[in-house]
Amino acid sequence: MEKLSKELRPERHQSLGDVTAHIFDQHRELPAFSCFGRTLSYGDVDELSSRFANYLQSHTDLQAGDRIAIQLPNVLQFPIALYGAIKAGLVIVNTNPLYTAPEMLHQFKDSGVRAIVILENFCDKLEQIIEQTSITTVIVAQLGDLQPAPRRQLINLGAKYLKKLVPAFDLPQARSFNAALACPADYDDSSASASGDDVAVILYTGGTTGHAKGAMLSHRNLIANMMQLRARCLLAIRDRLECIAAPLPLYHSYAFLLHCLAMPYAGNHNLLITNPRDLDALIKLLRNTVVNGFVGINTLYLALLRHRDFASVDFSQLKFCGAGGMPMTTSVAEEWQQVTGCEIIEGYGLTECSPVVSVNIPGRVKLGTVGPLVPETELKVVDEQGEEVTPGECGEAWIRGPQVMRGYWQQEAASRDTINEEGWLKTGDFVTIDADNYIRIVDRKKDMILVSGFNVFPNEVEDWVNQLVEVLECAAIGVPSERSGEAVKLFVVIREGKSLTEGAIIDHCRAGLTSYKVPKDIEFVADLPKSNIGKILRRELRN
Repeated sequence: MEKLSKELRPERHQSLGDVTAHIFDQHRELPAFSCFGRTLSYGDVDELSSRFANYLQSHTDLQAGDRIAIQLPNVLQFPIALYGAIKAGLVIVNTNPLYTAPEMLHQFKDSGVRAIVILENFCDKLEQIIEQTSITTVIVAQLGDLQPAPRRQLINLGAKYLKKLVPAFDLPQARSFNAALACPADYDDSSASASGDDVAVILYTGGTTGHAKGAMLSHRNLIANMMQLRARCLLAIRDRLECIAAPLPLYHSYAFLLHCLAMPYAGNHNLLITNPRDLDALIKLLRNTVVNGFVGINTLYLALLRHRDFASVDFSQLKFCGAGGMPMTTSVAEEWQQVTGCEIIEGYGLTECSPVVSVNIPGRVKLGTVGPLVPETELKVVDEQGEEVTPGECGEAWIRGPQVMRGYWQQEAASRDTINEEGWLKTGDFVTIDADNYIRIVDRKKDMILVSGFNVFPNEVEDWVNQLVEVLECAAIGVPSERSGEAVKLFVVIREGKSLTEGAIIDHCRAGLTSYKVPKDIEFVADLPKSNIGKILRRELRN
């Protein structure tokens, strides 16, 4: 097992509070985050996050250890809210801005969040469910917060009235993000003195099966994984000099680790991309900004390659391109390197591992693999009985290392099912390992559907559709999609004497599921294949 070097030992820092103090002390004058043309230095972020921490401590009833949800896209408010919450000793619950009201309700009730920082664009959904939660503190951000006055008004008015991105809402208890930042910066820093085993962040995932569960990541988990990822990054990225584009959402576990911890620790500059689906704006930004690193997923790389203006971008300073979240297509990786001159370094991880498990080595990338393990990580490949397979054979990957989560929030049985007594986490992913210890993913989580890098868990789709009285039963699977890697296909059995249309099912799904979870294809069938004990056999539907 590869060891971390002395200067990368995670024991140097006891908590994320220690890490953020180190970041702001070492890199104060350097650019930290940019968005919509505004750049904040690490000193700026320190000042603003200290003000936010003071607000949380002095103007709310929150106590250290309480949970706070952050439901923001990639904007400057995200790192300020994050570091402010860390300084105030709160536990962060990252929340997907695309969530529907029912999805928000599940996460907020399950985690018991008492506060939320939310973009005004999503407040109408919060209004629908807030009375069913424990949320007492609502802090509302606008897209233009932290921008100079003329640009702030233009951005906010454009979002509300021109693009109509802000539905009407009524949250009387809400306070504005900028009002919170009016506090002085003298917060009580004793709240940030957590121990390494304390929970720092709860990230929701379906795990290997089932509904979304909160993976409890401790301070020690995240610091260790930051250093493990840093061991790879140092091979391609210089400290204190690079500008790394951030098109992946910061609530995603990998983007969170990279852009909120690893790159700030290195003193590098993070260019926040709020809407990567606006390819025209993204291309314009890449043309006008010197970017040294870029981390995306297969669908984004493909979309950029197919854009009419992509060849006009200057790639001479591009040194590092990373990929995770969904498998890279070899043809896309080869074309990207041919056009840009920069190889794509693919890795593998899962939320339960904070999330990084393996990363290709810069200069020694093997296409079609996710590289060797990061330092101080163990992997064994086992059969259905949990016995190790012959080297080179396919089996389920079990992971052990300092980045493995503490368990699922308030899910002791699920935690025991996932992590055994020896500390091995059962990933549900089937892999092979070659003679050079490079890992190849054969099948990612037998039933999970991966749509544009986002996890879609069949049970969640099925449970929502089964609420329709006309539906007897249904089953969701993933089918290949040129645009998104996979798409959701739904098989539906209608109750005898009832009728139901595909459009009615789609409308129902749109009311309760994020758009990427909505089935793209629906097939009505007389029955579903089942095992002897009545379990639906999704593998037969896939076949």
